[in-house]
Amino acid sequence: MENLQSIEQFEELKKGEHTIFVFSADWCVDCRVIEPILPAIEENYANYRFVKIDRDQFIDLCIELDVYGIPSFLAYDRGYEVGRFVSKERKTQQEIEAFMDGLKA
Repeated sequence: MENLQSIEQFEELKKGEHTIFVFSADWCVDCRVIEPILPAIEENYANYRFVKIDRDQFIDLCIELDVYGIPSFLAYDRGYEVGRFVSKERKTQQEIEAFMDGLKA
């Protein structure tokens, strides 16, 4: 999974097709718990581009997007938000896959 490098990159990536932004932080225990399952999710949903956003590095972006809990997922397609799985709760692989299955790709 690639890491977001700049706000400008975010603006460009969200204009693309089928992009999932994964909000995380190094100190987030729940984020560490899902790390081992993310490669399998990326493989199962290969038609999506997954981009990790460090919450601490991009706190203003998180505020702008109303992402106050992590780990969280935002889905974009051609500049439009098409789905969000945002909360402070720990997420299971089944919950993440159910979110992905609910997206129209």
